[in-house]
Amino acid sequence: MKLVILDRDGVINEDSDAFIRSPDAWLPLPGSLDAIGRLNRASWRVVIATNQSGLRRKLFDIETLNRIHDKMNRQLAEVGARVDAIFICPCLPRENCACRKPAPGMLREIGERLRTPLAAVPYIGDKPTDLATARAAGARPWLVRTGHGMRTEASTALDADVRVFDDLAAAADALLAEQVA
Repeated sequence: MKLVILDRDGVINEDSDAFIRSPDAWLPLPGSLDAIGRLNRASWRVVIATNQSGLRRKLFDIETLNRIHDKMNRQLAEVGARVDAIFICPCLPRENCACRKPAPGMLREIGERLRTPLAAVPYIGDKPTDLATARAAGARPWLVRTGHGMRTEASTALDADVRVFDDLAAAADALLAEQVA
């Protein structure tokens, strides 16, 4: 099975330091939904792994988060795309739980549930925590320059194993090119 794991905010949709608190605040990044569709058509399973501490902070509730994801799924369907699963961690940073990125628990759970070793699986994110999560879980760390990605690239010493792309569309192109190589 070909699997790619994506962070949500800053990779698929615009990010906000004030959190994505409503369906109206969820705005896809240009080309991201089509990129997921191209991966789907090439038989890639696309899964999202996202920290959502806004739940614990009471900035939004689970029903609102579900409506946000419903909007995302509807917009994906409009372009013939889908995500196979969404994994979230609602915990606050100070809780030090095993699933909150940069801890590897969420990615490991994805690997276990899908019975897929993570060594060949790219985890695409825009923050240093995403890169650390990929490494800790044994996945491939990929960085996009959208969201916080340009800041991450400029302020983080990137190891040679980190692949960097302008956006999710460019990362998808690379995955599809690897597939035919």
